[in-house]
Amino acid sequence: MRLVYFSWVREAIGAGEELLDAPPDVATVDALIDWLATTSAGHARAFADRGRLRAAVDQVFVELDASIEGAREIAVFPPVTGG
Repeated sequence: MRLVYFSWVREAIGAGEELLDAPPDVATVDALIDWLATTSAGHARAFADRGRLRAAVDQVFVELDASIEGAREIAVFPPVTGG
């Protein structure tokens, strides 16, 4: 699946996107974030405060407990503000 990161999440990880296969037991955005946080210090920093994260699965905003089954793209980003 394609993972896309925006804003300070991208900066902490050091990349705007990644292509990877999550382990089979990773079934939700939350579980994916838990797993990703173990892959590098940058990921751990980016995902340390779940209250500051939002997500989209295949370009649809979702809660962090949403399923990722069959997802082609998952985006993780800070809350969106307008102005």
